[in-house]
Amino acid sequence: MNPNWEESLNHFERMIDSGTESMRIKAVIKLSKLSNQAPEYILSQTIPILSNLIADDSSNNSSPLQGLVIHCLKCIARQGDDGRLAAEIGQSGALCSILRLLPQSNASVQKICLKCLWCLVNLCNENRLIVAMNGGLEIIVNMLRSSMDGVRRYLLEILSALSLVRVVRRGLVSLGGLRFLVEAARVGNMLSRERACQAIGLLGITRRVRRMLVDLGVIDVLMELLRVGDGALKVVAGNTLGVILANIDYIDLVAQSGAIPLFAELIQGSESVGQEIAEDAFCLLAVREANAVVIAEHLVRILREGNAESKAAAANVFWDLSGYKHTVPVIRNSGAIPLLVELLSSQSSEVRETVSGAIAQLSYSQADREALNESGAVPLLLDLLHDDSEELKDNAAEALINFFDDTLQHETISQVVDHPSFRSMRNRLGRIRGASDNQTVSSMRQMNIDQAEPTRD
Repeated sequence: MNPNWEESLNHFERMIDSGTESMRIKAVIKLSKLSNQAPEYILSQTIPILSNLIADDSSNNSSPLQGLVIHCLKCIARQGDDGRLAAEIGQSGALCSILRLLPQSNASVQKICLKCLWCLVNLCNENRLIVAMNGGLEIIVNMLRSSMDGVRRYLLEILSALSLVRVVRRGLVSLGGLRFLVEAARVGNMLSRERACQAIGLLGITRRVRRMLVDLGVIDVLMELLRVGDGALKVVAGNTLGVILANIDYIDLVAQSGAIPLFAELIQGSESVGQEIAEDAFCLLAVREANAVVIAEHLVRILREGNAESKAAAANVFWDLSGYKHTVPVIRNSGAIPLLVELLSSQSSEVRETVSGAIAQLSYSQADREALNESGAVPLLLDLLHDDSEELKDNAAEALINFFDDTLQHETISQVVDHPSFRSMRNRLGRIRGASDNQTVSSMRQMNIDQAEPTRD
């Protein structure tokens, strides 16, 4: 059937304007059923009619029309492209009417209101701000305090959507609603849990809130998301866990919860952002030597078995970790050095660049220079001086300079002292050493333990 939509709209307007209560009810029910067939421009014209209807009836909490109109608005909100109809409903005033009705209605109407509210805040970002600016956060938090098992999941998923609004995050702390945000990250659909996780990460930047979140058990929640989440959710959970790690007091808690193997999985994942997050997390966790040992074991496995991208990421972590004095012997004892030397011949330029950087860093240690020499690093580094990549040549030259300055290795390197890359790097390091009162330069990428905790607070 192809109804005349203009004529149907006129009939609907007449029923709402001058029809009896029964006729109005039938008209709204009919519109709900036809909402998935009617053109968007027709549905758009019904929104102000329905909005006025619910506003006029908002003082009558027992009217059967209330629930039917709100259900109809939910059906309309789900139609159309890009949440445009949901946005029109929010701007029509209907959203504010639903918020007024929500705490006063019976259980049946409350459930209908929450389903509609869930659609409106999930389909349209602007609606989240409307809810937040009209007391919606307080209503949701108060309802969550009352348990409300039958609709609790709707409440939590609404809360997670609202939490992407800055003013809501601030309000959650003052209202004592953080525990509900942590709960929202634990249950519900994956998108909702991801939003809650993202909001937790934004809130956890401050030391006080971070401590509150840890006391609420957020580490266990984030660990679960790292285990069971999809790719995007694992990245968000890993990033939020990194925010928690920014406080050195929580490093042991995170490590004991089993985070290291899960961050190793992120290193091997397809998301470059996830790899960067895992690299940063490893650098923080490795402040503890026991953690560094476990991290090195996972990285060695990745150097053996991973693809080019994950090998480059693993080498990058070794590059950073070799700047910690206590991790230098850990790297050497892990068996990583022969693998790094072998990867200097990789077909991937990214792998060669990160591996050469790690080797340049390791070459500041005499014991590591011996291990590098035994693994055949010097001839490969000499070859890299002729590579097209400036970064590769610089890394190779930096390592070779350290070999040259070693009396045991001096003769082996003497033939390259006139190479342009070697001379340029030697002059550069000389200037750096002079500027630091002749103190030993541990690396151009050194990161010491005091720098392990970001100064975000």
